[in-house]
Amino acid sequence: MKKINYDKETDILIIEFSEKPIEYAEEEGPIIIHFAKNEEPVLLEIQGGKEFILNTFTSMINEKEVVFS
Repeated sequence: MKKINYDKETDILIIEFSEKPIEYAEEEGPIIIHFAKNEEPVLLEIQGGKEFILNTFTSMINEKEVVFS
């Protein structure tokens, strides 16, 4: 089950991969990955979601690598 949500007020994009309980999270810049106990990714949280989406689509159109800072 995958869910994708965007919160306009906080500008956070959330992609949920499963409903397993979250054990821990790792943060790399504006991206936070939440993991289950078995190190399986459960949820992806992207702060600055609007910019991320716009950069991703622009890069796809221009056939360039997506770089998000």
